[in-house]
Amino acid sequence: MIARIWKGKTKIEHLEEYTDFMKVRAIPDYSKVDGFIKLIFLKRTDHNFAYFDLITFWKNMDVIKGFAGNDFEKAKYYPEDKNYLIDFPENVIHYEVFAE
Repeated sequence: MIARIWKGKTKIEHLEEYTDFMKVRAIPDYSKVDGFIKLIFLKRTDHNFAYFDLITFWKNMDVIKGFAGNDFEKAKYYPEDKNYLIDFPENVIHYEVFAE
């Protein structure tokens, strides 16, 4: 199993709207992929920003490549993300899950 980790940041005033957007758009999108196992979506705030960590779990790297394309280390964004995100990290990080 492979874990794919993405990090994002929004203005604090976009916290709830972006959270709702991810529930409606991203989570169903990931869930449709054959070989997708599960995800964990984390959020935290400080006085100015909301921070998001998305950890998705996949059967293997071939499944991730089918979802993200051959350049699988690049982050995948939705057109609507430009309405919320402050920056667009170029890459995600992958880890092999060796124990649960």
